[in-house]
Amino acid sequence: MLPTITFLPNIILSPKSQLIFAMLALTGTTGKIGGAVLNSILRENLVPADQLVLCTSSDPNNSRWDDLKAKGVQVRFSKYEDPESMVKAFKGCTKLFLVSSPSIALDLNNPPPGEGREKSHIDAIKAAQKAGVKHIYYTSLAFGDKSGAGVMRAHLRTEAFLSEMKDVKFTAIREGLYNESWPLYLGYYDLKGDDRNEIVVAGDGPIEWASIPDLGYATALIVSDTSSKYEGKTIYLTGNEALALVDIAKLVSTIKGKEITTKLVSRKEYEDYYTQQGKERASVEWWSTTYAALEAGECVVHDSTLHDLLKSRGKDLEPAQKTIRAMLSS
Repeated sequence: MLPTITFLPNIILSPKSQLIFAMLALTGTTGKIGGAVLNSILRENLVPADQLVLCTSSDPNNSRWDDLKAKGVQVRFSKYEDPESMVKAFKGCTKLFLVSSPSIALDLNNPPPGEGREKSHIDAIKAAQKAGVKHIYYTSLAFGDKSGAGVMRAHLRTEAFLSEMKDVKFTAIREGLYNESWPLYLGYYDLKGDDRNEIVVAGDGPIEWASIPDLGYATALIVSDTSSKYEGKTIYLTGNEALALVDIAKLVSTIKGKEITTKLVSRKEYEDYYTQQGKERASVEWWSTTYAALEAGECVVHDSTLHDLLKSRGKDLEPAQKTIRAMLSS
């Protein structure tokens, strides 16, 4: 009698590792966190290249993709504004790594539920469901569950939608605040020649910063994991050392050789100040809500997941101080 053969759709048995991999679709790979995830997957051979599908809103036939295609990576057109294109792009994939939309303008002026960036995310999730995707990994942000920060609003709404899905598993990855993003928090600090001695901020509090390469590596380890340990979970990836904005100002002072201090003002004063400096009011109003979250301690979660994942690969976290020094010296 012939042996029974069981066919497993959308997966492949790697001859090197004898592990079963699912076809993985990735969005946002030309961005910071998405690019870091893709680079880590390829560098560490976490998923065979021919089991990767890159979803892009640009031309998939552009020569920029040639090197990746030569490795076996598939590149497919996918656009938030075109749900059917997402269905086609996700077809045949078991897993989806969904990077949040960069279109911050959608979140300005307090849009009602379903009308901010979460609309794009929900459309992508529905497209993935229609395409047969079984597990979605969503990049959220490392603020609290009931955060009032405008930057977190679309993330929380997207996470809530994912948690209600019946036939699709999910993992929400709350990426730590990037080491590389400190200038935004420190009063839109200009790396090219900021001459201020006093930086106006609407609040301060400790932040467990994490570098983009470290976050990308840890996230790649999560999305490539073949077990079920991350299913239905919200995971925080944060650094193990907290720095407040006042601490960063002191470090910048040391590096630049001149004293720089922070000035705490009310949210309204902050909004008026930076609007007068030429910033768009709606954008400043949206961003100003971040500072109350910092003061409430939302960005200190004491989660060792990022450290543990990197340590398992013999890597240490990059301290925020190192990143800041490198950014200012370049």
